[in-house]
Amino acid sequence: MNHQTIVHRRDFIKKTSMVVGWLGAGVSLAGGAVSDPKKWEIGCFNRPWTKWTYEEALNGIQQAGYRTTGLLTATAAEPFTASRATPEYLENLRAAIKKHALKPIMTALRTRHDIAVADSVEDMKKQMDHANLIGVDFALTFGVDKPAQYEHYYQVMSEAAKYAASKNMKLVLKPHGGGSGASEEILRCISKVNHPNFKIWYDAGNIIYYTGKDPVQELEPIVEHVTGFCAKDCAEPKGDVMIQFGTGKVDFKGVFARLKKGGFNGPIMVECAAGKTLEEVTNNARANREFLEKTLAEV
Repeated sequence: MNHQTIVHRRDFIKKTSMVVGWLGAGVSLAGGAVSDPKKWEIGCFNRPWTKWTYEEALNGIQQAGYRTTGLLTATAAEPFTASRATPEYLENLRAAIKKHALKPIMTALRTRHDIAVADSVEDMKKQMDHANLIGVDFALTFGVDKPAQYEHYYQVMSEAAKYAASKNMKLVLKPHGGGSGASEEILRCISKVNHPNFKIWYDAGNIIYYTGKDPVQELEPIVEHVTGFCAKDCAEPKGDVMIQFGTGKVDFKGVFARLKKGGFNGPIMVECAAGKTLEEVTNNARANREFLEKTLAEV
């Protein structure tokens, strides 16, 4: 073996080691992160526990084995990051979440579209300021139901996307019927808002609930825009969603396989769980997490 061969061999080994290291770190040779379902963070919204206090909800989320949470369903007692929330309330909210060793990554925005655009934008900005105090990464919207309000929504979201970016937050849309019903309506939202900081948090259960369409097929045209997943099951249009995963018609494995192919990297947030008592809901929230973990291991 001559000197040149030894050098080439050393160079080959060095480059091979670098590639292995990149792949181990989750870096694609084509650039960007490798989508690995086993590493997708699974968190939980507060929605399953709204019959009880938020303190009990936080206990349930923690006991069910979650590390991240989202402020989805506000109540009269818990405005979360709504514009009516006071500085004292927000500080107490942040402390309560931290006490339960949870990280809040999302809050829901409740924007009005029956008032002037400028007024709606100002109210939205106040909500985002509150969200920024809590330290969330995502601000979630739901679209609107009335066609007469579609253009108003697009204008407000365009401003919201800019403002969210200035706060280092990401603005996302959750399919919710009407102007955000399925892929056609969602693509229209993306086109009309026309801002790179406006993405999708897909909700396969809502696709069935509001439109009766196939969530896997509806994901295909929009998968490149999906940056989060709201997990719920549903058996039929307008059917019950407070059910256990696997008892409805959502093909979770099919949805996750398409998300993986599209480069999705989470998060996944559990939205629903069955149960009439606090203990039942917490146990079922844990079961839904375990269902997702098992499904993701098979993708």
